[in-house]
Amino acid sequence: MEYEDKAGRPSRPPSPKQNVRKNLDFEPLSTTALILEDRPANLPAKPAEEAQKHRQQYEEMVVQAKKRELKEAQRRKKQLEERCKVEESIGNAVLTWNNEILPNWETMWCSKKVRDLWWQGIPPSVRGKVWSLAIGNELNITHELFDICLARAKERWRSLSTGGSEVENEDAGFSAADREASLELIKLDISRTFPNLCIFQQGGPYHDMLHSILGAYTCYRPDVGYVQGMSFIAAVLILNLDTADAFIAFSNLLNKPCQMAFFRVDHGLMLTYFAAFEVFFEENLPKLFAHFKKNNLTADIYLIDWIFTLYSKSLPLDLACRIWDVFCRDGEEFLFRTALGILKLFEDILTRMDFIHSAQFLTRLPEDLPADDVFAAISTVQMQSRNKKWAQVLSALQKDSREMEKGSPSLRH
Repeated sequence: MEYEDKAGRPSRPPSPKQNVRKNLDFEPLSTTALILEDRPANLPAKPAEEAQKHRQQYEEMVVQAKKRELKEAQRRKKQLEERCKVEESIGNAVLTWNNEILPNWETMWCSKKVRDLWWQGIPPSVRGKVWSLAIGNELNITHELFDICLARAKERWRSLSTGGSEVENEDAGFSAADREASLELIKLDISRTFPNLCIFQQGGPYHDMLHSILGAYTCYRPDVGYVQGMSFIAAVLILNLDTADAFIAFSNLLNKPCQMAFFRVDHGLMLTYFAAFEVFFEENLPKLFAHFKKNNLTADIYLIDWIFTLYSKSLPLDLACRIWDVFCRDGEEFLFRTALGILKLFEDILTRMDFIHSAQFLTRLPEDLPADDVFAAISTVQMQSRNKKWAQVLSALQKDSREMEKGSPSLRH
């Protein structure tokens, strides 16, 4: 009205219908208005019986709408209560980690209380510190060594970009073509690392950090170089640690026996890991194991991607971080226990699928996997076969493999 007065146009008085609507407890919308209101003047008036019927229909709609509103309000209230409960739990856990566990790490990290807290998930604010301590630094890498490796990587990038052919002493045996291919693969993989987050791609806030860690590692371990999958591992560490500490954790993590076997593509050792996995697969899920066997669905089809990226590519990021929490605590065994948990969670679905559909499903898991469901399935997995634990089974298989290579006649069957 004020606008109309300023524009010089007369304001219209509210219609009687508008006054009527203001007095209603429930504002009729669309078809509701047609039920409630009288017909236009050029049409016959509603019979009293029809008008009464419409009034009852309208009142029923109001009751149903209020029920829906109440139900929605209760749902929102429950969600808020649950969120507050989770936040309070995380807050208490942060205090416990900061005040009790981290200052006394050496004596407390393996206690039952800490292991139970670990299983529930490490709070994001202390996750990086806990991962660093759990992974350790057996390689004794310092921040200064990282700076040296990064400087060498940058020099190499400049040399390759200008067409230089300088070869450093430690690169003897590695051709310029190999180094350039590794550099190009890093660039390509960075753009495909968590693309939905848009933070690691060109121009993103973490692009240079990821590029630096991967480049520095190729200088630190030219014998390993860059292998696809590494970018996801480095990216997860960057989200929880600063650059130098992420590099230290990354290098030590990749130096673990399982990761080194996969990233150096040691086929014999990889097959041993798959064989050990299948021992526990048959023990825990005999029906699904037989189904996969019948359909020739071997473990390498789905396990390779899971192990190479430590589930960070295959699972939602928050769930992958919880997997990492326990992996840092329990080591490589937990990677294979997680795989069995996933198979157990979807056992009923997978037993009804053929080879193609099973392979497609396992290489592209649902994006909305609830963490509690996955961990509940993992908790039921028993990593013991005939009184032998994972490490014992793996060691026995490695021994058998070595004897087979030597040509032991007793093992040729």
